Amino acid sequence: MATSTGELAVREQEQVFAALDSFRIEVPSWGFANTGTRFGKFTQGGAATSIEEKFADAGQVNALTGASPTVALHVLWDMPNGKGDVAEIRRLEKKHGAMAGSINPNLFQDQEYKYGSIANPNAEIRKNALTHLLDSVEIGRELGSKDVSLWIADGSNYPGTQSVRRRIEWMQEVLKLTHDALGEGQRMLVEYKPFEPAFYHTDIADWGMALELARHAGPKAKVLVDTGHHYQGTNIEQIVAWLLHLGALGGFHFNDRKYADDDLTLGSIDPYQVYRIFHEILSASTQERAGIAFMIDQSHNLKGKMEAMVQTVVTAQELYAKAALVDREKLAGLQQECRLVEAEECFRGAFWTDVRPVVTAWRNARGLPADPLKTLKESGYVEKITSERSAKNAASASSYA
Repeated sequence: MATSTGELAVREQEQVFAALDSFRIEVPSWGFANTGTRFGKFTQGGAATSIEEKFADAGQVNALTGASPTVALHVLWDMPNGKGDVAEIRRLEKKHGAMAGSINPNLFQDQEYKYGSIANPNAEIRKNALTHLLDSVEIGRELGSKDVSLWIADGSNYPGTQSVRRRIEWMQEVLKLTHDALGEGQRMLVEYKPFEPAFYHTDIADWGMALELARHAGPKAKVLVDTGHHYQGTNIEQIVAWLLHLGALGGFHFNDRKYADDDLTLGSIDPYQVYRIFHEILSASTQERAGIAFMIDQSHNLKGKMEAMVQTVVTAQELYAKAALVDREKLAGLQQECRLVEAEECFRGAFWTDVRPVVTAWRNARGLPADPLKTLKESGYVEKITSERSAKNAASASSYA
């Protein structure tokens, strides 16, 4: 039976406090803007309509949660002038208390990428894609961003229409050149996705392909795991364990799903899965888990942008706290002796513990709002930005992007 949080031993409370002190999860700029499905876009009056508004919202989330000091940037969406926007980003960082985080190139939006970007049969298009990647690396260097996060949407829809093997070689070439341009302290994270928008074959379809491409690129390349980008029933925590073992886990894009890549809010469908992932990470050595980037990548089509983001960060904090409570020494002994039921109960006990009181105590001790969602609601911030932005969002309601 799980221990009541009110009865947690001092040692267990210290474990939670230490875990939360070190826990950081990056928010995505695009999570504050209007988004949609392939069928249409749903606008919200308070959605961010500019990079300044995105930074303002990100700063509010960090002030409320104490866990999100950085905001991921999408180069073409947030920095249309490329390196020319760096000075403006610097100004926004100082003004809103949120720092630029991972840099996300866009290799899926331009019309020339219809048949692929870095795996396009056209050498000139591959060169254009490489130029964009190198520009993104330079932007990251100037902003002091550690990670350049790559999602490659390339693939094909019909058998026989593309050479799978030649496309591997083209990807290897471009990613190696991108890797070699990385500056001191920079990394390249290679994401994988089994399908969408390519439905016959996706060029980087699973963690093995991403791992091999990262290895070929060089030691600064790691694998990025998006929790929504897997087939039904995939044991994601096993993938995490393997990547930790191989020293190849760079980071996460956290979201949740019921059917496919639904981009639902973290833990809304299966919080036990997120807990299991966090357990594998906390079971690793300090060296093995050093540098793992936790990032949010989800779509708030129906939930309020600010409310959804704060709710997600709070949920992540609570699940991380639960994982920190696992008695790993006891669990290891039970596993070694194959005492299955006792081992499972030891593992589940931490998950079923209500950690909300101790997380609240941590917030109070760190000078943070005890209830971030309630504080957001009472602050009037959502009403304020809705009033300020409604006209701009209404004007864009008829367009789809």
